[in-house]
Amino acid sequence: MTDGNRVDWFPHPDPSGTIVVYLSYPAGTEGHPSDRPVELHAMAATGGTSWKLAQFWGGQGTINVNSWAPDGRHFAYVAYPLAEQTMRAPS
Repeated sequence: MTDGNRVDWFPHPDPSGTIVVYLSYPAGTEGHPSDRPVELHAMAATGGTSWKLAQFWGGQGTINVNSWAPDGRHFAYVAYPLAEQTMRAPS
């Protein structure tokens, strides 16, 4: 479905079948590992140019199951914040 140099996984068509959201890893990534910098992309189900929806730390587990709301207006995903971003030093 895609032909760029990135490694794309987990395509999820919206309920109307017009848009596909998928997880995109950097070029050279093997498989679909967790804990990596990834991007969430969308494209028309008929093909064409995709667009980046978000960039974050994630991977395996981010969108393994269909995550569209039944009305197709929302899409859920899981990002993995880095430990140093969530931990605070003691006061």
